[in-house]
Amino acid sequence: MTSQNITLADLGWNSFFAGQLKIEENGLPVRVMAVHRDRLHVVGPEIDTLVSPFRESGEGNMAVATVGDWLLLDAQTARPSRLLRRRSLFKRRAAGTARNLQLIAANVDTLFIVSSCNQEFNPARLERYLAVAREAEVTPVIVLTKADATDNTGEFVRKAQKLLPGLLVEAVDAREAQSVTCLTPWCSRGQTIALLGSSGVGKSTLVNTLAGHHLAQTQDIREDDAKGRHTTTGRTLCRLPAGGWLIDTPGMRELQLTDVAAGVDEVFADIVSLARNCRFNDCRHQTEPGCAIQSAVELGKIEASRIKRWHKLAAEEAFNGARLAERNAHGRDFAKLTNKARKAKKRARCDE
Repeated sequence: MTSQNITLADLGWNSFFAGQLKIEENGLPVRVMAVHRDRLHVVGPEIDTLVSPFRESGEGNMAVATVGDWLLLDAQTARPSRLLRRRSLFKRRAAGTARNLQLIAANVDTLFIVSSCNQEFNPARLERYLAVAREAEVTPVIVLTKADATDNTGEFVRKAQKLLPGLLVEAVDAREAQSVTCLTPWCSRGQTIALLGSSGVGKSTLVNTLAGHHLAQTQDIREDDAKGRHTTTGRTLCRLPAGGWLIDTPGMRELQLTDVAAGVDEVFADIVSLARNCRFNDCRHQTEPGCAIQSAVELGKIEASRIKRWHKLAAEEAFNGARLAERNAHGRDFAKLTNKARKAKKRARCDE
C-alpha cells in the first residue's frame, strides 16, 4: 500500500483524532512513521515526506513529536502546524543520570510485552512493563517466545498470568508464522502495536515473522545465560499484513518509572487494597503490628517476593517523580532569573 491509496483509517485515524480538528483549520493530518535525528518521516493520503522536528510551546518535553503521533501539516507550506492530543504515550527517563524524559511511542493500542520461556523470564521486569502499560491505558499482552525450546511452557504461562488478573498471555515460537497467528486479533487494520522486552528474548525475530518479511536484524543468544545483544537501534512504524502497524523499540535495560504511580497501584491492586486495612495509616508494611499485608503473607495468601517487588517499584516511581519535579522547578526558577536579567538590561539601556 502506497501513500497514493492509503487512507486515514488505514493509518489508525478515528473519532478521537477527528474530534480535535477545528473548522477554521486547513491542516492535512499525517502520522509520524519514524523519527530521525533532524527529520520526521510522515505519511498521509497522497503524502509521504520528511519534515522538520516539531515542538510546541506550553507542554514542555511532551510536545515533541514522536513515532505514532498525529500532526497537522500546513496546506500551503507543508510544515507541521499542530500536534494532536495523544490517546496514549510511552516515555522513560533518559538512560544514565540524565533527568530528561525520552518519548518512546504515541497512540499505541496494544503493548506486546515480550519475554521468553527460559532463564530470561523475570516477573519483576514484566511487572515494570505492565505498570507502564496500565498507566498509559494501553492493553498489555504478554508474549512468551521460545515456547518450542521447553517442555514447561504451561508453567511459564501460569506464572505470567498470576501477575495481573485477566492478563492475556500467549506462548509462541517467534520463528513460525503459524505459531504467531494467535496475535493477529491485535494486528488488524488501523491498530497500533508496540513491543517491549529485554535483549535476547526474540523481539526482532517476532517482528520479522509478524511482518512476513525481514524488517529487523536478528542475533543468536548466548547459550550459557540465555541473554543476547540488542539489534534494534531505532523506532519506526511498519505495516503488518493484517493491516495494523507495529512499533519496535530498542531494548530498555534502564527503563525507569516516571509518572506511573497509578499504573503501579493497578498492577499491585491486591496489595494496595490490603494496605487500607492496616492498623496504622503510615504503616510501612514491614514489622509494624496490625499490618494487613504481612498478615496475608503469613497466611500464604500473597508471596513475600511479590511484596518486595511492590516496595521496589513504588519506591523507584516516587524517587524518579520527585527528582523530575525538582529538575522542572529548577528549570522554571532559572527561566525567571533569565527573564528578570533581560528586563533589567533593557531598562538600563533605556536609562542611557
